[in-house]
Amino acid sequence: MNLTRRARHVLEENLPLEDALPTEMPVYVNSVSYLFGAAALSSLAMIVLTGITLAVFGPGWYHVSKIGHFVNSLHFWSVQAFFGAIILHFLTKFFMAAWRDGRWKTWMVGVLIFGLSVFTGLTGFLSQTNWDSQWVAVQSKDAMNALGIGAFFNTMDTGQVLTLHVVVLPSLVVLLVALHLVLVRREGPVKPLESTGDNSVVQAEDRRER
Repeated sequence: MNLTRRARHVLEENLPLEDALPTEMPVYVNSVSYLFGAAALSSLAMIVLTGITLAVFGPGWYHVSKIGHFVNSLHFWSVQAFFGAIILHFLTKFFMAAWRDGRWKTWMVGVLIFGLSVFTGLTGFLSQTNWDSQWVAVQSKDAMNALGIGAFFNTMDTGQVLTLHVVVLPSLVVLLVALHLVLVRREGPVKPLESTGDNSVVQAEDRRER
């Protein structure tokens, strides 16, 4: 079996077309709690778009030019919207016990995305090339040493921080998000928890009557 045929076989087994591009969704997806993931995804798209623009034109542009200031602000507030949406998404799925029914892989990939996003945000603050970034670099250096990764990650090394923030970490986040979406599409939206309180009361009353 050649690689192309094998890859097609894997896709057909794990992500059929009706799951990859569904035309109908369960009625419970209309709830607001199912919108936070889409909001986080939209914010991430804006982060990537504005981040590429900032990387192309450089610090001299977004520190001096008015348009650069605007794009830099879009990038900053997109990050805030992303973290707000991803925290709400994380909390709603936690209280819905989204890891049940064999969905632990989807849940763990989401946890990895959240942790990696926090570290990416730290490198973003360090990459601002202003007084704030210098202060954050000095303060976080001791934290990195306390975590035991100071020998591998120097917060005061601008070249290392910039490479991590622009190339390495965003690529990992995007890849994990893509994997997360594939798992969600394959398994479908997580079902809300069933309310058994009223049913148990009704069943108890039925048993008493019998």
